[in-house]
Amino acid sequence: MTNPKLDRRIFLVGLGASGVALAAPALASVGPLVEVLKDPSCGCCGAWIDIMQREGFEMAVQNASWETLSQFKATKGVPEEMTSCHTGLVEGYVIEGHVPPTDIRRLLAERPDAIGLTVPGMPFGSPGMGPESEREAYSVFLIRKDGTTEVFSHYRAA
Repeated sequence: MTNPKLDRRIFLVGLGASGVALAAPALASVGPLVEVLKDPSCGCCGAWIDIMQREGFEMAVQNASWETLSQFKATKGVPEEMTSCHTGLVEGYVIEGHVPPTDIRRLLAERPDAIGLTVPGMPFGSPGMGPESEREAYSVFLIRKDGTTEVFSHYRAA
């Protein structure tokens, strides 16, 4: 004969555990919030945002005039020769242009004393700029707080 109290406890513990197990994937898929400022007519920015969302980042997008966007970049410390078409902020770092999600994750894991990352211009095959299988070589740069830059990662032509 089984003890009814013991069976109820096991049932309730199991029920609670299954609730946690079901919620865990949903909680794990919510990535860091990236706040993006972009030109409303730029399609490649939208493509980059879609890629970031598919990679688990939460995206908040605000459209701005080119003048406002340029001022924002300068205020955040992005050197003029390192600019691209959109600017994001994630956990205190600037993300300028078509930076791959893997590099953003590495930045957030390593937490260097820096302004952020940039992919200057709009290189073909960078995220949102055409197929990666046909990409041109490009580098992701770390922007230091003194305005200097260094290569953070490099992608060879495919």
